[in-house]
Amino acid sequence: MSTTRTTAVPGVELADPGPGLVTLDPVRTALLRGLDDLLTGLAGTLAAPEVIGPPLLAVEGLAKLDYFRNFPHLGVSAGRFAADTHAGLAAGAAPDGRPLEPTGHLLPSATCYGLLLSLEGQDVGDGVRLSASGRCFRNETHYDGLRRLWGFHMREVLYLGSREGAAEHLELGAAFITATAERLGLDLTRAAADDPFYDQGGSRARLMKLDPVKHEFSAPDGTAIASVNRHRNFFGDRLAIRAGEHGPAHSACVAFGLERWVHAMILAHGSAEAALERLDAARA
Repeated sequence: MSTTRTTAVPGVELADPGPGLVTLDPVRTALLRGLDDLLTGLAGTLAAPEVIGPPLLAVEGLAKLDYFRNFPHLGVSAGRFAADTHAGLAAGAAPDGRPLEPTGHLLPSATCYGLLLSLEGQDVGDGVRLSASGRCFRNETHYDGLRRLWGFHMREVLYLGSREGAAEHLELGAAFITATAERLGLDLTRAAADDPFYDQGGSRARLMKLDPVKHEFSAPDGTAIASVNRHRNFFGDRLAIRAGEHGPAHSACVAFGLERWVHAMILAHGSAEAALERLDAARA
């Protein structure tokens, strides 16, 4: 495969717009795009077709998934200027302080939510896999370079079907992450995470502590760059998604935070340019 050569933008410096927001220069952009292309190999291995999820998620749909009970702090809402402000704005009035009307929608905080909501009420038979990459947004208590962003890219490979199929999906996903990290010269550690898919005070939360549903793969500085997530039949129950004779569908996803992979590559190889060289070699 041919390599991609990039240079800095001549005569200008690309500054970050604000906390949690970054502008990637050409080298880091090529690194992110190339990594996404490499990570999409999991979708090819699993015959997961590429789809594009919705850019906004209805709050009613997210409420069915206990989103606000588990992640009340993460949501970034979509608003619009009220009609009675349009004339003033058009006349040059400053938008600061002008109220926004709620739209009843949030920006996605994970790629899989839109895909799951799109399958509500369906029967996936013996199982279905989907692959998607999208922009995700999260309110955080703090931001830290490419490690923790307000807006970022996430690729996910999602499975819905039987309990056994979900377990196999995660096993294959974990093996892919490990093999890909080795190709890229990344030293990752795997550990159980405590992100809730359920009410933290309920019996299912206690079950999760005994039987973790999420494992993260982290760089040496502790940055989690990938995860394998077992949802059991939670989403199948909430969204009435069936898997034929198996009953409510079990689901699982393998997720990659692309900017975090860029960070891990630069951390491992010393610079974005060196990281891109290593990526080119891994893809050759």
